[in-house]
Amino acid sequence: MTIERQNPPGLHATPGYHHVTIAEARRTVYLAGQCPLDAEGRVVPGDVLAQTDQVVANTATALTAAGATPGDVVRTVIYVATEDREVLSAVWARLTASGIGAAFSTASTLLGVARLGYPGQLVELDVTAALR
Repeated sequence: MTIERQNPPGLHATPGYHHVTIAEARRTVYLAGQCPLDAEGRVVPGDVLAQTDQVVANTATALTAAGATPGDVVRTVIYVATEDREVLSAVWARLTASGIGAAFSTASTLLGVARLGYPGQLVELDVTAALR
């Protein structure tokens, strides 16, 4: 399988992701939005970074179950319940430095939103991967 990542001339520089991701794959993996829930289905306590760590752990588990790695990810959408750009930047930094950091070198979108699905939920991650 080939995954090609590009930043075409004429588009702004990015903080690590690529504007365009092209994948030739035999299988595509779509993860449900990965939430900061523990194995019992409870939102983990703590701030947005603690919740981000749980989202990373859950995403790594889901990717492994699908036979995928962070390097196979071709698209991510990150939702954070905030209007604060510093919080958005902190979540991005935490994700890119994490064990699944390679997933964010691809086509990625980071959004501040008003609310997420679970009471107290501050972050959610949507992931698509392409496999051989």
